Amino acid sequence: MRPLVPIPGPRRVLLGISFFVLFFAAWAAATFSGLVSPTFLADPVTMLMDGFTLITRFGFLGDIGITIWRVLGGFILAAIVAVPLGIAMGAYKPVEAFFEPFVSFARYLPASAFVPLLILWAGVGEVQKLLVIFIGSVFQIILMIAVTVGATRRDLVEAAVTLGAKPSGVVRRVLIPAAAPGIAEILRLVLGWAWTYVIVAELIGSSSGIGHMIIESQTLMATGQMIFGIIVIGMIGLVSDFLFKAINRVMFPWSLA
Repeated sequence: MRPLVPIPGPRRVLLGISFFVLFFAAWAAATFSGLVSPTFLADPVTMLMDGFTLITRFGFLGDIGITIWRVLGGFILAAIVAVPLGIAMGAYKPVEAFFEPFVSFARYLPASAFVPLLILWAGVGEVQKLLVIFIGSVFQIILMIAVTVGATRRDLVEAAVTLGAKPSGVVRRVLIPAAAPGIAEILRLVLGWAWTYVIVAELIGSSSGIGHMIIESQTLMATGQMIFGIIVIGMIGLVSDFLFKAINRVMFPWSLA
């Protein structure tokens, strides 16, 4: 192995699959051998059987759908606010000086700490859950995009100014195209964080969703159901991650060079 040297696609896929095979093999060995009690960790077969029961008898597909809707809704709301504000902060230093202290302060506030207040303000309905995801995502996106836009190569900006571009033209034709692949990558990363926020929101005062199923399974000591819910979250995240990467490759082919 050499640092930063890429590997062929098939080998990359094989290595990725190998980790999951080893992980499940270790899990099966620990549970089937009795090394770990079923009370604390269900074996893979029990987990799959419990998952099948959840889907066929308890409408778990509906819980999955509502959780996906909550994640996308809160994340899209955060992106609508954060992307233009982050670009403005990265492009214009007065805007950055005005907003950055508050954004830097707010991004350290855990979204879970707002759950009791949001329940008080918005109840336990969908608005509360969307706001948890929004608060957890928006400030991270703003600051990361501002840094990305602000790191645009100065020679590109100076060349545009030399050719007669106006300030708005520099932003529209230089800064945004140069930062677009980085912005897309930021959105991909923060979408993963949004999943942690929605589960927190669903653990408290919720009657549906994956998080609600997990907390209900905890009361029954049904570790198989809990693990199945966690794995479903991971699988959805993995699929969305690959989709994001594929879309980014199509939209920003110049970033692959």
